Amino acid sequence: MAGKDLKALFLHQLKDTYFAETAILKALPKMAQAARTEALRGAFAVHIEETREQVKRLDQVFRLLGQKPEGVTCQAIQGILAEGEEVMREFGGDEAGDAGLIAAAQAVEHYEITRYGTLLAWARQLGLSEAEGLIKETLVEEENTDEILSELAEEAVNPAAA
Repeated sequence: MAGKDLKALFLHQLKDTYFAETAILKALPKMAQAARTEALRGAFAVHIEETREQVKRLDQVFRLLGQKPEGVTCQAIQGILAEGEEVMREFGGDEAGDAGLIAAAQAVEHYEITRYGTLLAWARQLGLSEAEGLIKETLVEEENTDEILSELAEEAVNPAAA
């Protein structure tokens, strides 16, 4: 069982999250293109840029650990993104399409929030203060994006879809 401690688990979770972020970065432009409303396209455009920065922060965390940035397949994010693709196929072009896109994007955000929350707690436990700061910055961005999507859904998109 050598090497199967919290630091090894942290590194594995970091790789999982790295895979997820790079997969999300590929999916976001498709979601932005599928959005009917300018506000949702704009929200996706902002999050594309944030996600690029988040990947860079993960690169920094890997370097702090003396590791090469690399991912391990994250089946969870693959499933969440596949559901988003299904929503785009089935509802794209309809008023409900944007509501579905927001729901799919929030599923992604909630997944990321859980992952970054866990990484943050583990970084604290392991005394990785520099990594902690980088992870916290991303966690705040993910929570803010979730809030923006909720407001957009409640104030405009969901009523239009109804």
